[in-house]
Amino acid sequence: MKKIAYIELDTHAEIALNFMELMNDSAAFSVDYYFSEKILRFFGFAQNDKLPENIKKATSENLIQQLSTDNYQLILIGTVHRYFNVFEKIAEKFNTSIICHNLNFVKASNLDLLTSIFKEDFKYRLKLLLKEGLLRKSNVYKKAKNLLVLDESLTKEKYSNLPLFYTKFSEKPKNETYTIVIPGAVSQKRRDYKSVIKKLKNLELNFEESELRRSETFVENRFSEKGSSEGTTQKIQVIFLGKASGNELEMLQDFEQNKPENISIKYFTEKVPQNVFDDYMQKADILWCPIQQETEFFSQKEIYGVTKMSGNIGDAIKFGKLAIFPENYPSKYSFIIPEIENIEEALFVKKEVDFSDFSKEKVLKQLEKTIFALL
Repeated sequence: MKKIAYIELDTHAEIALNFMELMNDSAAFSVDYYFSEKILRFFGFAQNDKLPENIKKATSENLIQQLSTDNYQLILIGTVHRYFNVFEKIAEKFNTSIICHNLNFVKASNLDLLTSIFKEDFKYRLKLLLKEGLLRKSNVYKKAKNLLVLDESLTKEKYSNLPLFYTKFSEKPKNETYTIVIPGAVSQKRRDYKSVIKKLKNLELNFEESELRRSETFVENRFSEKGSSEGTTQKIQVIFLGKASGNELEMLQDFEQNKPENISIKYFTEKVPQNVFDDYMQKADILWCPIQQETEFFSQKEIYGVTKMSGNIGDAIKFGKLAIFPENYPSKYSFIIPEIENIEEALFVKKEVDFSDFSKEKVLKQLEKTIFALL
C-alpha cells in the first residue's frame, strides 16, 4: 500500500472532504491528512478533540517537521494561496503535486503580485509579502512535480485532471411546487443576480394544458394533473442558497414585495449550514448558476471555465442535478443547460442525464489511476 499525504491549511475544505471520502474506500493508498485548525473546524472537530490517527493538526510552522517523520511517496497540497515560503521547501524536499484553482494567479509575475498588494486587502497582502514569501509563489509551482486541476476542461499544457467529484445524492425530488435552487453566496461579484431578478420578474408561466402536453421542453404541470380549476399557472419556488447582504439583500427584499404571484422565494441572511445547504440541494428540480464570466483572484482576472472552475460544477455532480449555466460557459458536461434568451425553456427543460460515470466507484478508480501516475 502506497503512503501519501494531503495538506489543506487555508481554504477548499470541501475539496479535502471529497478526497477523503473517496480515499477511505481505497485499498491501494494510505493517506495522512494535515489540516489547520480552521479546516478541522469545518469537519466538526473542536479544539481539544481527539483526532483520528490519520488526521493531524498542522500549522505552517510545524508542517515540514511533521511530514519528515514518515516516508511519503507523494505530497498533495490542496491550496497554495499563502504560506509560499513553506510550500516552496516542501516542493523541494518531497514529490509534490498541487491543486490549482486560479490559473492566471499561478502564472502571475512578481510584478503583478507587487502591484496587486495596493489594490485590495492591503494589510493581508502585505503580510503575505513580508512574512509568508509571496514572491516565492512562482517557485512553488515551478518546483512542484505536477500541477492539477479539478475540471477536465481545464487540462491543458502542464495541468493534469484530478477527478474528485462524484454523485452522492441521486434520488429525484417529489416537489408539489417546482423548485429552482441558485447555490452560492449572493454576491453580484461572482454571480449575476440582477439578471436573475429581472428574468424572474418577467417570467410568465400561464400555459394552456394542451400547450404543456404538446411541448417537450416544459415539465408537466403538476397542478393540472390534480384537476385544479384555477388554470395551469405553474407555481415555482426559488431558493437563493447562500448568504445575502448589502445591496443584494435589499434587491431580494424588494423583489419579494414585487414578485409575480406564482413565484415564492427564500433567502438567507446568515451563512447557510452545510446540512441545510445539502437538504435544499436535494430538493431542487433544477439548479440555476448565473455565474459571471469573469472574476478576480488576488486582483488577477480569472475566467470561469477557462482559467477557473466554478464550484457549481461540483454541486451539480454531487447532487445529480441539471444545471443552467451562462450560454458562453465553455463546458461539454451533459448536465449543463445553456441559459438561452427564453429562460422558461431552460428552467423547465425535460432532459434525463445519466450520472453513472460519476459514481463513487468509477471516480475512485480514475483517482487511483491518476495518483499512481503522480508517484
